[in-house]
Amino acid sequence: MQITHVLILVGYVALMIVVGAWFSRSKAISTGEDFLLAGRSLPAPVLAGTMLATFVGSGSIIGAASFIYQYGPWAGVLFFSGTFTGIIFLLMLAPKVQRLAKYTVPQILEIRFGKVVRIIATIIILVAFIGIAAYQFTGAGYIISLITPLSASESTIAATVLITFLALGGGLKSVAWTDFISIAIVAISLIALMIYIFSVDLGGIATYVDGLDPIQKSLTGGLSPLQLLGYFLPVFLLLLGDQNMYQRIAAAASEKTARFGMLLFFFGSFFIIIPIILLASASAVLQKGINPDTAILSLAGTDFSPAFLGGLLLTGAFALIVTTGSSYLLTCSGNIVHDLVVQLRRGKTTDRQAMVIGRWGVLAVAVLGFVMVQFFPSVLSLQMYAYTMYGVAITPALLAALFWKRATGIGVAASMIAGGAATIVWETNGLSQTIMNGVIFSLPVSLLVLVVVSYLGKRPASNNLSMAESVDQLES
Repeated sequence: MQITHVLILVGYVALMIVVGAWFSRSKAISTGEDFLLAGRSLPAPVLAGTMLATFVGSGSIIGAASFIYQYGPWAGVLFFSGTFTGIIFLLMLAPKVQRLAKYTVPQILEIRFGKVVRIIATIIILVAFIGIAAYQFTGAGYIISLITPLSASESTIAATVLITFLALGGGLKSVAWTDFISIAIVAISLIALMIYIFSVDLGGIATYVDGLDPIQKSLTGGLSPLQLLGYFLPVFLLLLGDQNMYQRIAAAASEKTARFGMLLFFFGSFFIIIPIILLASASAVLQKGINPDTAILSLAGTDFSPAFLGGLLLTGAFALIVTTGSSYLLTCSGNIVHDLVVQLRRGKTTDRQAMVIGRWGVLAVAVLGFVMVQFFPSVLSLQMYAYTMYGVAITPALLAALFWKRATGIGVAASMIAGGAATIVWETNGLSQTIMNGVIFSLPVSLLVLVVVSYLGKRPASNNLSMAESVDQLES
């Protein structure tokens, strides 16, 4: 145990608690809109920081690092290309996204397809997002166990409590500002360590290139195009339809702020993703045969970095994971409030009640996430399950709602159920570990059912809504 590591981590946790407590004040958060949408007051830099911190969590610092350690830097570029492609698509749709962003995804689906589709979508989103929150608990707990004498299980409990506190207190205001602070720590720590590892431990780029296995120098890392697609698609599909992104765009101070924030999100991604790719692949040169999940985190040891840089890396990674976890707890809470409770109470829920229910929702999701994480062998496996569940069951339905007039409610409902069921069957039989990631199987199932059932059903009315018309309907 390095005392420097402990002090840096304790300092970060203390700062997050102070920020969380500040935004938990009654003056800072008094309504449901304050809790879920930060009072629609976020400036562009904070918006970009919270979007970046939300999407780049333990799935990147542990899951993606594990992938890069095994298959090399170029395969890592292809893995992360799903992130950049998704951001570009969102930028192209920015005007419509801004107008739709104040709503949950199930609300958008209800406009086209009715309440039954909204409820099915809500359940699927909760199952997927609880999974994403769950592996943040594991990742943050792992870092705590590296720094402190706590066991892995004790550390996971401690991480769960902190992540839940940040989401529970000040809602999106607290989450967004802690995200902004955390992503700055992450960027500084990753870039500083990358410079040190390449200049001191490796002694230059040439040693790094020579030390990579031949297969890791190839474009695909030895994976087939179909296998690579199995990693690209879940990331791309999740980002394209991620309710978190919509929620944060809605929280921007203005439409102009939202657009600028998205641009900062795109360019800011390079300062996180490039160091992750280089550090994980450098670890493959320096530490052959280690657990791939520890590819980056193990570089914090004194054999590879000074105590201060190592502590900064572990704290930065911890910050990245904590912010992502709190974001997904919060967005699940939004689904519980708006898509379940408010619907069942038929508009009788006051704004104050919505905030209270939202906080109880955060707590419930945290408990379920802690239970779920016990059933997956690694962060990467849980990451791919959660991304795939959302990407194959929700994103096609959302795109159909916005772009395809021939889509029917029963077709979308059948598609979501089929895609979700196919993902569960594939994962529970361990086929992702032995054949390929489940998205290669479940996405075609979801799309095929959507198209076939929609065409077999009754043609929708001639005034069925397109994307633009959906926006206008929501605005009216």
